Amino acid sequence: MLKKKLVILNTTLLLGLGSFSIPAINANAETSASISSQRTDIQDKISDAEYKIIEAQEKLADLNAQINRVDKAVEENKKQIKQTEEDIKTTKEEIASLKKEIKDLQDRIEQRNEILKERARTFQENGGSVDYIDVLLGAASFKEFVDRVGAVATIMEADKDLIESNEADKKDLETKQTSVEDKLSSLTDMQLDLKEMQKQNLDKQAENEKAKTDLVAKQQENEAAKAKLEKEDSSLAAKEEEIKKQIKEKKEENLNNLISTTTQATSNSESASASSNDSSKKSSSSSSVKKSTSAVKSSSSSQQKATGGKSAAITAGYKYIGNSTYKFGGGRTASDVANGLFDCSGFVSWAYSQAGYSIPASTDGLKNYGKQVSFSDIQPGDLVFFDTYKKDGHVGIYVGGGKFIGSQSSTGVAVVSMTSGYWKGVFNGRVVRL
Repeated sequence: MLKKKLVILNTTLLLGLGSFSIPAINANAETSASISSQRTDIQDKISDAEYKIIEAQEKLADLNAQINRVDKAVEENKKQIKQTEEDIKTTKEEIASLKKEIKDLQDRIEQRNEILKERARTFQENGGSVDYIDVLLGAASFKEFVDRVGAVATIMEADKDLIESNEADKKDLETKQTSVEDKLSSLTDMQLDLKEMQKQNLDKQAENEKAKTDLVAKQQENEAAKAKLEKEDSSLAAKEEEIKKQIKEKKEENLNNLISTTTQATSNSESASASSNDSSKKSSSSSSVKKSTSAVKSSSSSQQKATGGKSAAITAGYKYIGNSTYKFGGGRTASDVANGLFDCSGFVSWAYSQAGYSIPASTDGLKNYGKQVSFSDIQPGDLVFFDTYKKDGHVGIYVGGGKFIGSQSSTGVAVVSMTSGYWKGVFNGRVVRL
């Protein structure tokens, strides 16, 4: 009977102490749940920040690759410009030398003309034009006749030599003038084209540097935001841990108070009751599960093998779209191809080599290589020509739909329309089929 009363008393104490402690424990539990929810939101934001950082790093890597290509093109163009300037200087020196040579030729021509004029004047003073037949027939003897024949032949041959020498010198003079002037004109055009391309490359260089600065600033901003969020999460984690500790200490305090009020006589009953109380009190608390997101960008590029079909030539350069830079004289070495450095004719020649063709790598060579067809009969794979800095100064591969693929100085390899805008205005109608 006493044992039963003690059990009832213990149960009453247990319920009383439990009722007394529940509000405090529940309040702490609610606070812990709220903190856990906040941490979940913060960890989501941290994951977003990590994704943005990875995305910025990938863009930065692509941009650095493009910057390297543009920098290389700038350096190559500098070399080309320097070489062209040296060639122009040499050609101008040739022109200066030629001017002296022209002066000498003109002097020789003038001297011969004076001789002919003097001879004509002498003839005129002696009665006008000379009839060589009369001179021969006027000989008084055979010996005089022979002498006169020799004299007439000498005079006629001398006149003939003077005239032929004059004509040869004039022709030589015209040939040299034309050759040097054409060379200087071609070099001057090339210099203008190179300087324009260099200007575009330098503009692209400045644009890339600005984009890189913006990306780096954005990346630093994302990293600072992530660091701030991680600090907030760390602070909340410490608070959450402190509250859990308080809940645990409160439960242990309640259990100790309960044990101290019981007697040794009811220890078995108390033990069972305390064990039951302990198991019922040990409810699961809210916990946060950290979410993580990883962004891994994988890209694969496969180079199309030569099949002999023109479609292979059309599609060969697609991998360089947005991934290349115009370089005067580019596309003719393995290093240029690996780094996406092409000029227009170099790109066309390389693209067709991927389809099994071996064709020239200059616009002059390409325009005369295949068969010219009318624009109304144009087909994908045909070569189209444009008058840029000179006639037929640019070439591309027609892809259909009024568009062509080529290496342009402003964009590198790209597919552009030839039925509107700049390229429509400079298309000269030349279509070549290989």
